[in-house]
Amino acid sequence: MRTLLITGPGGSGRTTIAAATASAAAREGARTLLLGTDPGDTLGPVLGDADVPELLTVRRVDPHAGFRADLAALQERAGGALDLLGASPLVPEETGPLPGAEELAVLRALRDAAASEDAYDLLVVDLPAAPRALALLALPEELRRVLRRLLPPERQAARALRPVLGRLAGVPMPAEWIYGTAARLDLQLAAVEALLADRGTVVRLVAEPGPAGDEALRSAALGVALRGLRLDAVVANRVLPEGEAAGWLAGPVAQQRKTLDEWREEHTVHPVAHLGRDPRGADDLAALAAPAAPEATGPVRWPVADRIAEDGVLVWHLPLPGARRDTVDLVRRGDELTVTAGPFRRVVPLPSALRRCTVDGAALREGELRVRFRPDPELWPRTR
Repeated sequence: MRTLLITGPGGSGRTTIAAATASAAAREGARTLLLGTDPGDTLGPVLGDADVPELLTVRRVDPHAGFRADLAALQERAGGALDLLGASPLVPEETGPLPGAEELAVLRALRDAAASEDAYDLLVVDLPAAPRALALLALPEELRRVLRRLLPPERQAARALRPVLGRLAGVPMPAEWIYGTAARLDLQLAAVEALLADRGTVVRLVAEPGPAGDEALRSAALGVALRGLRLDAVVANRVLPEGEAAGWLAGPVAQQRKTLDEWREEHTVHPVAHLGRDPRGADDLAALAAPAAPEATGPVRWPVADRIAEDGVLVWHLPLPGARRDTVDLVRRGDELTVTAGPFRRVVPLPSALRRCTVDGAALREGELRVRFRPDPELWPRTR
């Protein structure tokens, strides 16, 4: 199954483009699942009440239902401890979702879509606006990293010793259900990570050409690159007609043309015409002529170049298009490298060869961060 993640600045029309892309794919014969992540029904008005293609299935994330199910499961597993504390059980129907429940519901929906028994050819995901979408896509990796630090998997091998260790240490040890819950959550997050890393998964950014859209697009493209996701294309939405640019329209048209020329230097750009109205229903979505979903290709790679013979170093190449030198920062901690680029931050594990090296420096050139590592004589294999 191919996966197309669609996001962009707020107000760019990304929901409309997602609906148009999914509808076009279904009309062309692809079994398509369109997943809406907005708690409100933004897809409904765009798709219309009728004429939804036969091969198109539309699902919407329900964070309330997911939160209620998680709360009920938590109370069931921790029932004994809650009873000892004299806690009153919560009725899930009487509570609203806590902060973060919406993001977890979206991740669960992505996992369920990937594991669905229904044979879909294409999954189109209408993600939130770019800043929230990028934070959402970072969650699986970040949460798994936190879980591994708090509850290392190797500790689970000593299950039989936990009561003994608890008595010797004089402190209570984590209960079995905590490790079980962590293991289940790790498996669920791993499934989402696998979906995002799959060779058939790409990100498509939607933006309206102009100064505001240009700034937001550059920031979003940098965030996508730092997450190691593949940017398929940029959809330039609501492009005004060139031939009818007269009077006050001449200025906005010239501005759009300038922005489109700049975008084409860095990205594959698909212009989508302004219909003069908010698109509604199958006919309008077809008139947008949204670009087709791409075929599966290889994932983004961060290669390590062997320059030991020439310069005595290994060079790790990290693509960061649009990054500025004054906003890039690196911190080495153990076997991990924390990379900050603009408003985005990611902790990445070092490739095995680089773990036996020390950081020798870094340079940002042509949209690529090149980090130099010098082999540590104490750790690097010696040659005769």
